[in-house]
Amino acid sequence: MVATVIDGKAFAAKVRGQVAEHVARLKDDHGITPGLAVVLVGEDPASQVYVRNKGKQTVEVGMNSIEHKLDASTSQEELLALIAQLNADPSVHGILCQLPVPDHIDGDTIINAIDPAKDVDGFHISNVGLLGTGQDAMVPCTPLGCLMMLRDHHGSLSGMNAVVIGRSNIVGKPMANLLLGDSCTVTIAHSRTADLPAVVRGADIVVAAVGRPQMVPGDWIKPGATVIDVGINRIEKPDGGTRLVGDVDYDSCAAVAGAITPVPGGVGPMTIACLLANTVTACCRANGLDTPKGLTA
Repeated sequence: MVATVIDGKAFAAKVRGQVAEHVARLKDDHGITPGLAVVLVGEDPASQVYVRNKGKQTVEVGMNSIEHKLDASTSQEELLALIAQLNADPSVHGILCQLPVPDHIDGDTIINAIDPAKDVDGFHISNVGLLGTGQDAMVPCTPLGCLMMLRDHHGSLSGMNAVVIGRSNIVGKPMANLLLGDSCTVTIAHSRTADLPAVVRGADIVVAAVGRPQMVPGDWIKPGATVIDVGINRIEKPDGGTRLVGDVDYDSCAAVAGAITPVPGGVGPMTIACLLANTVTACCRANGLDTPKGLTA
């Protein structure tokens, strides 16, 4: 068996196209332009690249991009004041504070200061609770992207056995809630799981989000299962260079699975696409309009 490759780059382009269509409709029919505000504190190189890409893609789909780049010495009080200002600004529909923040700032305090209706990362405790109880929430972008790709590949997920490897608040836990919402039978596995290989072998869907390079080998995978690899790990090559790998051993898993996401080019491109989708969703909800179909859970 040779697994079908789920092309996240192509799927993300499709999602961005849908977002652009909805943005154009909001402008033409209602005179509304969705606005996304991104706050970056400090000069973390990876965060700078990520924020730059977010801004570029926000503009490309026709939305307003607002960036606040703050010095690393910015106090927590100053950052909270900026968040309050953005919360009160009706032209801003989505707010994202890029993590990590400097050590003297408490990330949870900042996240929970964001208006839950504008929390396009889906990290606010109110959105966590809404998602966990099956209500309309702002959904974390990476799990939302995984769900979109699974729905596209399978159609209905009802009745499927799913194993999520990893229990983070950013991916593992919300991913499990989303799969439950689509009527999967869900197991959250982690470092303390007894006989992890046996648990994974029972899964029709495996979502690997543990942050350990190539941890999951092909002999853990049930023949024909779908493997969603959330991991992005940089490892050394024999020649001294580096390359990106996921949390699964791609070659051995692809030889057994029915479908698999590559790294890079799988889940990664979906994260920003779903951030844009969340911003449109937030804009529609703020203005009492129907939520665009296919862009949220």
